[in-house]
Amino acid sequence: MDGIVTAFDEARGLGTVESGGRPYPFHCTEIADGTRTIAVGTAVRFEVRPGGMGRWEATAITQA
Repeated sequence: MDGIVTAFDEARGLGTVESGGRPYPFHCTEIADGTRTIAVGTAVRFEVRPGGMGRWEATAITQA
């Protein structure tokens, strides 16, 4: 899927990618290049997987 990083809290390592108006939360360990940080507004490609609490989460995040 393609999307945009809409939020990222570097201290907590938590962020959100939005695609098609739907938000997908992610943890910094899901950033594929291993940097564990990403700027808000970055265009990305990602996959989704079932996560905790019955919601979909972004995984395998790469810059588009």
